[in-house]
Amino acid sequence: MVQTGKTSLFNALTRSEVGLNTFGSTEVHMGMIGVPDPRFDYAVKQCNPKKISPATIEFTEGGARIDRDETQGSRDKFSTDFFSNVRNMDALVLVVRAFHDETVPPPNGGVNPLRETQQVLEELLLADLTVIEGRLERLEKSRLQKRQSPAEASEQQVLIKLKTHLDSLQPVRTLELSEDERRSIKSYAFVSGKPIILAANVDESDAGNESPPSVKELRDFASSQNLQMISICAKAEMEVAQMEPDDEREFLQALGIMEAARDRLIRAAYAALGLICFFTVGEDEVRAWTISQGSTALGAAERIHSDIARGFIRAEVISFADFESAGGCWDEARAAGKMRLEGKEYPVKDGDILHVRFKI
Repeated sequence: MVQTGKTSLFNALTRSEVGLNTFGSTEVHMGMIGVPDPRFDYAVKQCNPKKISPATIEFTEGGARIDRDETQGSRDKFSTDFFSNVRNMDALVLVVRAFHDETVPPPNGGVNPLRETQQVLEELLLADLTVIEGRLERLEKSRLQKRQSPAEASEQQVLIKLKTHLDSLQPVRTLELSEDERRSIKSYAFVSGKPIILAANVDESDAGNESPPSVKELRDFASSQNLQMISICAKAEMEVAQMEPDDEREFLQALGIMEAARDRLIRAAYAALGLICFFTVGEDEVRAWTISQGSTALGAAERIHSDIARGFIRAEVISFADFESAGGCWDEARAAGKMRLEGKEYPVKDGDILHVRFKI
C-alpha cells in the first residue's frame, strides 16, 4: 500500500525525477512516453520520413492519500480521493512490495506481497459495492414512488446483478454482461472493473528474474485471477533510467535485466487493455496508431481522422511481415502482390500497414 516503490517505478518508466518519500502527498504526476516497437523503428529507418509519431501511453502517479485505519489493526486504507482519481484511468498498475530494505520500514505484518495485493483488491471491490448500494437505495425509492423510468428500471436490475457478484467477493471485471448492460453502467467507471497489472517490486538480487521465489505465491494468485504480472526492481531501473539508451541497456544487462521495465509494463498494459497497433508509412510521416483488438478498417480510419472514415472507400493493407520482406518499401510490396484491398468490416491485425482510400 505504501512505500512499495511506485514513484521509483514511475521515474524509471518516464525518465522523471519525482521526489521520493512523499508519504501523504496528494500531488499527481503524469508522464507520456513513446511505446517501444521494433516494427515502428524499422519503418522509420526504411522510409526516412520527415516526421515520426510513435504510439504513446500516459502513466499517472500519486493523488492518493493513504489513511491509517486503527479499527482494522492499523491497516492502511485508501482515502476517498483515491477512488475519484482512478475512475478516470483505463487500467491500474498495482505496485506491490516484494523487497527487503532496512532503510524503508516494512508494512504492518512484514513484507507479504500476496497479502498486500489481496487487501488492495478488496478495497477496490468494497468501494464499488458502496457506490452500488447507495444508488440502489435511490432507485428503489423512486420505484416505490412510481417515478422510475424504464431506463432506471433496467439500470436497477443490472446493479442488483453486480451487487450479488460483489457480495461473493468477485470484482466487476469478472462478470459477464451484455452490451446493453455494460452501456447502462458505463458512467460508473467501477474501479474493480478495470484491468489490473501487478508489478512486484523485488530485491536487487532478484533483478532480471521474472519468477523469483519471493513472488511465487503472488504469481500463482495472478494466474488464478487472470491478471497480468511482471517482476521488476524499481530502484535499479530508476537509477539507470537517466542514462543514454545504449548505456542504460548495457547497465541493465549487467544486472541481469534483459528488457527494461517500461517495455515489459507497456506490453502488459496493451495485453490487459486488449490493444494493438497499426501503421501508416510514407516519406512525410511514419506513424503508429493504437486501436482495440477486433477494430475494423473503418474504425482504424476513424482513428486517423473522422473525414477519412466518413469518405471511406477501401483500405490498402500490407502485413508488416510482407512489408519487411519487401525491404520496407510499400511500392515493392504492392508490385509483389502483397497489398490487399479491404472493405469497412475488415478486422485490422496487429502490425498491419494501412493506406485508406477515401473521398468526401
